[in-house]
Amino acid sequence: MRSPISDDYLIGFVEGEGMFYIGIVPSKETKSGWQVIYFFKVSQNPQGLEVLKALKARFNCGYIKSNSKTDETDKSLAFVVRDLESIRTRIIPFFEARLVIKRDAFNKFKEVVDLVYKKEHLTKSGIKKILDLAYLMNTQKRRVSKSRILTDYTSDT
Repeated sequence: MRSPISDDYLIGFVEGEGMFYIGIVPSKETKSGWQVIYFFKVSQNPQGLEVLKALKARFNCGYIKSNSKTDETDKSLAFVVRDLESIRTRIIPFFEARLVIKRDAFNKFKEVVDLVYKKEHLTKSGIKKILDLAYLMNTQKRRVSKSRILTDYTSDT
């Protein structure tokens, strides 16, 4: 019988393979025309399935899926947590003050999740705060500029 995977191992694994993501995407379902999306994700090749299962068991939430819907050659898997309550009560407390490499991204992620929880994302001033934080994270190029989102943003409730 294998010994359980330790929390320290899981933290190190997330440091290398994890992501705290914030995005702002167009949405026809929202009053503002934009939706804030947030998720915690850990990707790994199929040989790492045991670690993804350990993450799912440790957090008692989330799901494991194929990492790519569009690239048939990508056989990697991902553990994903998207729901606000699990992120707030399970993911954030677990990683609080325990990350080194991803500390900055985690702190921005945590701040955005708090803003969404307080429903500040429903106001123009709140979405501006979220945009400022999100656009400092996940350094790949964004598809939509902050100014376009703010110009298009129709809600200020």
